[in-house]
Amino acid sequence: MAAAAGPSGSGALVLFSGGQDSTTTLAWALDRFARVETLGFDYGQRHRVELDCRAHLRAALAAMKPAWAERLGEDHTLSLDALGAVSDTALTRDVAIAMDDTGLPNTFVPGRNIIFLTFAAALAYRRGLRHIVGGMCETDFSGYPDCRDDTIKALQVALNLGMDQRFVLETPLMWIDKAATWRLAESLGGPALVDLIVAETHTCYLGERGARHAWGHGCGTCPACRLRADGFARYQAEKVAP
Repeated sequence: MAAAAGPSGSGALVLFSGGQDSTTTLAWALDRFARVETLGFDYGQRHRVELDCRAHLRAALAAMKPAWAERLGEDHTLSLDALGAVSDTALTRDVAIAMDDTGLPNTFVPGRNIIFLTFAAALAYRRGLRHIVGGMCETDFSGYPDCRDDTIKALQVALNLGMDQRFVLETPLMWIDKAATWRLAESLGGPALVDLIVAETHTCYLGERGARHAWGHGCGTCPACRLRADGFARYQAEKVAP
């Protein structure tokens, strides 16, 4: 996916967790919109260390291109303790990651993206931002129903009706796999952006920031780490293929 030719006149709010996908989508938005703000959520997630990555990543992206520095606006963090309190999942409790009776992994936090996007729309309403950008994807994912394109489209309709607005929910990763996500990062920011994502983002569900692997920090065994590692391996293989 190639970078856009220039920024749109309307602004964007990016759901920015500090992970690989959200960092890539933030770069994508900075290439397209004249004004970009970011929003993170603290809901008592087990991998809360991701939030600690956000400030450094924002600063590094701003330093990468003068145009990105000019377009990057305010950062916001919202506390959603209630979401963690009502969720009995492996992302909000110290329990082993496993499949549950529904066929979904117990890392699924019911309603999380619906809640995130609803709060994002409320903030975008106040900030005068039309585009809301998230890293949801139904190509390489764990089967979460709130990552599916149908869910996002339905929520866009509901938010626009309920707030009498014309928000656009942007999901640039929806139909690409993790290897393509690495390629998208390279197309946006070159090897420097890929190196930044490897070194400084956090994806591991267990919050492990120990040894650094070729693809970044993480336990290497949780679903998020396996998806990231597999995608990076395929991305690297494609770069050296004849």
